Amino acid sequence: MSSPIKLDQTDRKILNILQKHAKITNAQLSKDIDLSPAPTLERVKKLENSGIIESYHAKLNGHLLGLNIYAFVSVKLKNYNKKSHNSFISKIEDIDEVIESHSVTGKGDYLLKVVAKDVSAYEDVVRDRISAIDDVSSLESMVILSTSKDSKVIPVP
Repeated sequence: MSSPIKLDQTDRKILNILQKHAKITNAQLSKDIDLSPAPTLERVKKLENSGIIESYHAKLNGHLLGLNIYAFVSVKLKNYNKKSHNSFISKIEDIDEVIESHSVTGKGDYLLKVVAKDVSAYEDVVRDRISAIDDVSSLESMVILSTSKDSKVIPVP
């Protein structure tokens, strides 16, 4: 892990605004932070170049796209070694329905977030694709019934 990059109050304001409104124009952003457009753009470029701003995304409503099943899947690997982890990660990358993959502590080695159109499609992903990975020892599924908070905004210290 690298050490945190020093930010001033204006940088923090920019980051908070961009996390909530990535499509904001530079003109509007400069008004919101009370700085002229040229230095505002310069600061945004600096934050992008430093790696603090990694990318910009459109947040989609999966339910409106027909994706009605969201679940977490705890995966235990057969062997806890680098080769098994690398092999598992490379195979998970090829499964589009796995939208998040985290190496974790606890009973499982990985926590996956999986999305599917219905229970049958979810079963296919878990049974035919994730379980079929040689490195997988066991799985535990937790279907999401409802979501009370789904924020992508990181608190800026």
